[in-house]
Amino acid sequence: MHTTIFDTPVIHTLLYWLSRSALRLLGWRVEGVAPTESRYVLIAAPHTSNWDFPVTLMVCSVLGLKVYWMGKASLFNWPFGGVMRWLGGIAVDRSKSSNLVQSTVAAFERSQRLAVIIPPEGTRDKVMHWKTGFYYIAVGAKVPVALAFLDFRRKVGGIGKMLHPSGDIEVDMQEIKQFYAGITGKNPHQF
Repeated sequence: MHTTIFDTPVIHTLLYWLSRSALRLLGWRVEGVAPTESRYVLIAAPHTSNWDFPVTLMVCSVLGLKVYWMGKASLFNWPFGGVMRWLGGIAVDRSKSSNLVQSTVAAFERSQRLAVIIPPEGTRDKVMHWKTGFYYIAVGAKVPVALAFLDFRRKVGGIGKMLHPSGDIEVDMQEIKQFYAGITGKNPHQF
């Protein structure tokens, strides 16, 4: 994996204090604690707005998480590509058929520490079904899923719980959806 903002001690410390102050000024609270596991998939839901990205990064900074996130390839074009990678971004080309699940599982197998944020909706637009790639990555890599959230109604963000996939996707997805049932995104009609 590439060097990120979280690898730069001075910047990381500065970002922690800036994030904590900004969230407080905006009326946000952070709940939960950083996972004790060194490797996990972090799902971020609901994903309904461009505001999810900066608020998520601030919450991750306050929790002390070193995370990578997946974003559409167009975000990584010049002039912002270098900054996006420095912020932990991994470009995903949605126009090409690639085995993103297997390549992410392989990245987990090569890493002692890795946390990857994956929005299960796959987009900010309204979707009827979540993509299940995050689940198959967690099962394939034998890592838990951190259930992270941004509740814009209560202005609370954080990590609610860790789910260790059983391999029964229907049962596990029911538990995941139940966790997110009371959480309101920035644009609730899209969740």
